[in-house]
Amino acid sequence: MFIVGELINGMYQDIGRAIREKNKKVIQDKALQQIKAGADALDVNCGPVSKDQSSDIQWLVESIQEVTDKPLALDSSKPAVIESGLKVIKNKTIINSTTADLEKLEKLIPLAKQYNAELIGLTISTKGIPQNKDQRLELAATIVASCSDAGFPIENLYIDPIVLPVNVAQAQIKDILDSITEFKIISDPAPKSIVGLSNISQGTCVRNLVNRIFLTMAVGCGLDAAILDPLDNDLMDAAITAELILNKHIYCDSFLDAYRKK
Repeated sequence: MFIVGELINGMYQDIGRAIREKNKKVIQDKALQQIKAGADALDVNCGPVSKDQSSDIQWLVESIQEVTDKPLALDSSKPAVIESGLKVIKNKTIINSTTADLEKLEKLIPLAKQYNAELIGLTISTKGIPQNKDQRLELAATIVASCSDAGFPIENLYIDPIVLPVNVAQAQIKDILDSITEFKIISDPAPKSIVGLSNISQGTCVRNLVNRIFLTMAVGCGLDAAILDPLDNDLMDAAITAELILNKHIYCDSFLDAYRKK
């Protein structure tokens, strides 16, 4: 599974402080810690502390690129901020994210094509968060169709079913898992699937456990990628083991270490 480290985000106090003080070392250390723990890419989000997100995302990108060539996921709800980050990007890029709204799609799909970036599409629209599997699939199909019409390769598209906290939307969780499976039959080639994992456990008292079990179940449903905390060792072990059981890795007694060294 493709792991996107979530920890370079201004909502975290240490990262927010580093952005304000322009402390490269904190950002670079956090990038390298996540990569060492198994992250394949790094999410980059200025968060709420940033007073100038277009400038700050460039500073973050440039700081990270000094120490790694891992892919970066530029994370913002504002297309102008995404475009600003793309202007200084050297690494492989993921745009995180567009919604199913035509206005967003018309701005971000061309940017993804121009910069040869992958794209995350959220199954959400101006009407709000979908309430069932059919609504999620309809929005996913809208995103896929828009990408196809614009000549954007569907194999570079991730669809996010929008994971909701289990303590407020428990009845929707099975629909979310079913959506991950059914995204595979929307088109040929099929889009990939991704989740923002930590959303599932917001407000719960056993966050690590909820994250770990949901991730394992999602992998069983065909999940391709997740934005998560790679420093949670038990969570990473669960993801590796789930894929082992699905015969995606060859078993050996030290399979956890072997996977991390690949």
